[in-house]
Amino acid sequence: MKTIFGITFCFVFCLGSCNSVQAENWMRFRGPTGQGISTEKELPVKWSNTENIKWKMELPGKGWSSPIVFEDHIFITASTEEGVSCQVICINRKDGSIAWQTEVHRQKPGPMRKQNSYATPTPVTDGKHIYSVFYDGTVIAVDFDGKIVWKNSEVKFFSLHGLGASPILANGQVIMPFDGSSREDTQIGWKVPWEKAVILSLDAEDGSVRWKGERGKSRVGHVTPILVDNDSQLISAGGDRVQGFDPHSGKRIWSIYSQGEGVTPSPVFGEGLIYTSSGFEAPTLRAIRLGGKGDVTESHIAWEQKSGVAALSSLLYIKPYLYSISRDNILHCLDASSGDIVWRERLTGTYSASPVYADGRIYFLSAEGETLVLRPGAKYDEIARNDLGDTCYASMAVSQGNFYIRSAKSLFCIGK
Repeated sequence: MKTIFGITFCFVFCLGSCNSVQAENWMRFRGPTGQGISTEKELPVKWSNTENIKWKMELPGKGWSSPIVFEDHIFITASTEEGVSCQVICINRKDGSIAWQTEVHRQKPGPMRKQNSYATPTPVTDGKHIYSVFYDGTVIAVDFDGKIVWKNSEVKFFSLHGLGASPILANGQVIMPFDGSSREDTQIGWKVPWEKAVILSLDAEDGSVRWKGERGKSRVGHVTPILVDNDSQLISAGGDRVQGFDPHSGKRIWSIYSQGEGVTPSPVFGEGLIYTSSGFEAPTLRAIRLGGKGDVTESHIAWEQKSGVAALSSLLYIKPYLYSISRDNILHCLDASSGDIVWRERLTGTYSASPVYADGRIYFLSAEGETLVLRPGAKYDEIARNDLGDTCYASMAVSQGNFYIRSAKSLFCIGK
């Protein structure tokens, strides 16, 4: 049956791809590669809360997970009952109607930062199941009809910040980092390093534990991992650490000390370098060379830069430049090979959502709901500013020639 399903699924997917050159699915946080890059074309440049809006729908519940898109399905998560009821929601991509809304879990709410939510991790899909993670660390798989397939509560997650990282898929596994702190003494894991951080791998079919990766001494973090080098390495960062793991076994290959807790921006990769940002205390951008083993802090850091360090919004690498928004909301463009600053521009508003590169343009979505559109390059080149007039912390998705933006109240489908 698995073989028949695989052949049928591949055939249907290929037919859909042949029917449209804009059929790229956005199946996880930051898209196909986890780096905020889309191959979509003929995307809109300008919009408002009335212009170039294909549809707008009011969202049930609260949450800051980003939308994901698979063919004609959009999936988001949300919570109701002040965070107790955990929901997975399927939305029809063509008209914005809700296909189904399933309560998948009930949790006990606790502390978190005000910018966070009880449904912040962005779900991920393989085209068969949707995998979601909620505030207390519970991982749930549902099928495309909204029926629960499995649930795993192996990790009893706690952090004063709440949970901010998102799961990814690799080799039939759901991989999720849990970089939290102690329930008994909240200083432990937050201000004081500990050894309880876990990178958890679950079998995508049945939810059983494949492996648990260990960081060693680390602190609170909210970083979504990426896969690099033909998916042969899982790059995962937490407070004080940037590390490479074998995605098949969970064995830690290398580690770099990167001082700072509460680190949020996800790393990006290009030209053999991993670009990362550290957290509070000693904020630093770092470029790390692949190829090391063990502690490579002294040997594999290509460059460091203490100006323009990304705070919340993830980094964006568009060769030959690296883009970063600092805590004081200044956009920095850096030479990715050296770390030298090429230009900087103070932005209006604040930025939590991670940027997207699509159709030759960069899109930066502010917390105030304004999208800044730029041409990448050696100078600041603004094309447009597009205001939706609502709070936006979630990162946008790009698929089928449209942008999908989640605000505090609504989901927008933006297209020509």
